Amino acid sequence: MTADRCALLLRAVNLGGRNRVPMAELRRLLEERTELTGVSTFIASGNIICDDPGDIDRTCAEVRALIAAEFGVDTPVIARTHSELLAALAENPFPDAAQDKLLHVMFLERPAADGAIEALEQRLQPGERIALVGADLWIDYAERGVHSSKLTKAVLDKALGVEGTARNVRTVRTLAELTA
Repeated sequence: MTADRCALLLRAVNLGGRNRVPMAELRRLLEERTELTGVSTFIASGNIICDDPGDIDRTCAEVRALIAAEFGVDTPVIARTHSELLAALAENPFPDAAQDKLLHVMFLERPAADGAIEALEQRLQPGERIALVGADLWIDYAERGVHSSKLTKAVLDKALGVEGTARNVRTVRTLAELTA
């Protein structure tokens, strides 16, 4: 049996012209300066696919430091193995969500702070739903979408007490396929 491949997920890169991290250049640097193998990327918003590096925490720290040094962008790097991506999809608390693009999984570096869900529930817009499943925060933005939500990056960071990065369910499915 082969080892899991994994996805290294960067937070808030190449969005709206800020935190620019060119994926082709990042791939080259990862191949040249790290021990990562089987490196590829998926869409420009910061999804790195690679063979399981073994020490995930060390690898995430190393990739974060490389991105900061080379591109001047300090971004969390959060890893999920193929098995973890499949488990997250299987544990989807909102299978009845209206649209995949409006259902997001926020992958957290570690478990959220106590009381995080209660704090976030105070900010929900009509139709929005949230659920914490392990170290994954599920957010159903409903019909109004992400841009009308009061669950901003600052609100999420404060309530959760931990860094994370979100992907819509369609992207998570693709990442699960790419890490297979």
